[in-house]
Amino acid sequence: MSVQYRVQNPVNNEIVETFESPTDEQIQEILAKSAEAFKTWRNTTIEERATIVSRAAELLRERRVELAKIAAEEMGKATPQGEWEINFSGDILQFYADNAAKHSADLPIENIDGGKAIVRRLPLGPLLGIMPWNYPYYQVARFAGPNLMNGNTVILKHAEICPKSSAAMEQVFIDAGVPEGVFINVYATHEQISTIIADRRIQGVSLTGSERAGSIVAAQAGKALKKCVLELGGTDAYIILDTADVKAAAEEAWAKRIENVGQACTSNKRIIVMADIYDEFVDEMVKIAESFTKGDPRNSGANEYYPMSSRQAAENLNDQVQRAVAAGAKLRTGGVLDEQGAYFSPAVLTDVPVGSDSYYEEFFGPVAEVYKVNSDQEAIELANNSNYGLGGSVFAQDEERAKQVADKVETGMIHVNLGQAFSPALPFGGIKNSGFGRELSVLAMDEFVNKQTFYVND
Repeated sequence: MSVQYRVQNPVNNEIVETFESPTDEQIQEILAKSAEAFKTWRNTTIEERATIVSRAAELLRERRVELAKIAAEEMGKATPQGEWEINFSGDILQFYADNAAKHSADLPIENIDGGKAIVRRLPLGPLLGIMPWNYPYYQVARFAGPNLMNGNTVILKHAEICPKSSAAMEQVFIDAGVPEGVFINVYATHEQISTIIADRRIQGVSLTGSERAGSIVAAQAGKALKKCVLELGGTDAYIILDTADVKAAAEEAWAKRIENVGQACTSNKRIIVMADIYDEFVDEMVKIAESFTKGDPRNSGANEYYPMSSRQAAENLNDQVQRAVAAGAKLRTGGVLDEQGAYFSPAVLTDVPVGSDSYYEEFFGPVAEVYKVNSDQEAIELANNSNYGLGGSVFAQDEERAKQVADKVETGMIHVNLGQAFSPALPFGGIKNSGFGRELSVLAMDEFVNKQTFYVND
């Protein structure tokens, strides 16, 4: 399936600029260049790599204003949020520059009779990263940072609506000093992605995207006997067991749900509230949603909502909400699709029938789903009744109570009395249909390396 890489402003749906995909011959040249660069890059010292990756972190921060403007035009991210994302991406790169040497050091194996042995972490070779549009810089940083420090080379295939941000990331690494071929941005078609995955020079694939895309890529990687890391979204539970201030709890829940116009894998997509505060909580959520007005992502203000990433994404979300209502859900407010652009007014949805198709879907946009429960056990069962298992959070005035409930929630990440913690040192990833493997933290450095046993006989 052919695709068109373009900048398509979600404010008005106008195509601003288009980009050509490479020919099949050029894809082969890219693969050859990446493989050739690996021969040299793998033999650089970890200190040399750290100098370059650290410089890339500095360049991201220096260029954050212009990079944020690119994201605003490409996928509608408000520029303050874009600048935060870019600064955090710099933090991620710096984390790997600072920690790779210690983590990648040879590991002695004790008590080996007749010889000495160590485990070495060695680079594998060229890797393909297939990245989504919702965080166009952060997603790339968390893939490229650990793998460049490991000595692997990187081929980046970004989302079709992010051609300028992906090119800007490539330029950051080039300007930071990566040798030619170590980091390559490619506007590949779907057929060409399949070709790249199958090529013997590619040693692994990392994808962040939809469950459908993950299934396709995992099947292709499996057929080619390539390891892959998948992050495929979620329907994260956000459990409020009690609160001394319902209004404040609603504001905190809303702030997380509306972040990035609700287009985050770890958004609190299912807000689970105890029955005694449920009605007041829903009323507060409706008030907050109705206080938001349409804004311009390039000139953002308070209490504004911005366009979703594309007209198609907004239409898909509108269809989801309509199907949920048809199944018995109640649309308390919002859910109005703009006539032309990708604006979808913030919505509050309740009474989605548990077990319905809509209940199991991921609403990737500004829709707050609120569920009522009558006990801690019911909250746990509802939270775990999901095809996904990415993140989640539990709130209670009694920390021990919250911890006991959180202990039983089946996810790759869980938070107590906080919507989500952000740190390069924290592992990111899920279970179930949310995918497998881990990004961020030192665990990401173990995904695409050869953990080689090196034995010397006495």
